[in-house]
Amino acid sequence: MGQKVNPIANRLGIIKGWDSNWYGGNNYGETLLEDSKIRAYLNARLAKASVSRIVIERTLKLVTITICTARPGIIIGKGGQEVDKLKEELMKITDKDIQINIFEIKKPELDAVIVANNVARQIEGKIAYRRAVKMAIAATMRMGAEGVKIQVSGRLNGAEMARSEMYKEGRTPLHTFRADIDYALAEALTKVGLIGVKVWICRGEFYGKKDLAPSFATSKDNRGGANRGGGNRPDAGRGGRRNKRNNKNA
Repeated sequence: MGQKVNPIANRLGIIKGWDSNWYGGNNYGETLLEDSKIRAYLNARLAKASVSRIVIERTLKLVTITICTARPGIIIGKGGQEVDKLKEELMKITDKDIQINIFEIKKPELDAVIVANNVARQIEGKIAYRRAVKMAIAATMRMGAEGVKIQVSGRLNGAEMARSEMYKEGRTPLHTFRADIDYALAEALTKVGLIGVKVWICRGEFYGKKDLAPSFATSKDNRGGANRGGGNRPDAGRGGRRNKRNNKNA
């Protein structure tokens, strides 16, 4: 079963949380459709921003959208102009107040969505698929992954008959539920048809209880809500303790 099912769906409620967090009640279907429209719009609008994940949280009058990206500068824009424009566009879809949080992915090589999209774009750019896959695997392992597996399917090299090829390095234990397996599927549109790219990345294992609530403590930028900047710096830091110690010695 672990070899066939989506690894993220298979770990929901165990070590993976949900990307939509709200209570819909009688309007569940309409709210779910609205979430789908928001994600489709953002993925199309921010196609060049290396967006990995979109988390949507709702209250009665506010929709909080957290965008996880490897290139936050493209979304924020100069002085925050682009993210303010994006907020206005999303308000037309939801008819509610919007708060947009931008979360920067520090290691995009360990994110399956970004890796899969990069391989697909290279294949579309007529780079040999074997070279693109091997470069992606090397970069991922170099950043500390325990294992990576990439499968490409379709009319590879323009062959008349479609086939699948698998490349892997390290370990990707799909049957181990405590293993943090990231998974993504991307498609490359070529002259001979679609080439599918599947990526599995093992980033280690969790032991003990894991908080499944979405937490983005190091958000790059907040727009549209009460949080509009960085947190307050604590008064008593390491320097403060050092000054007190010096005063006592004096």
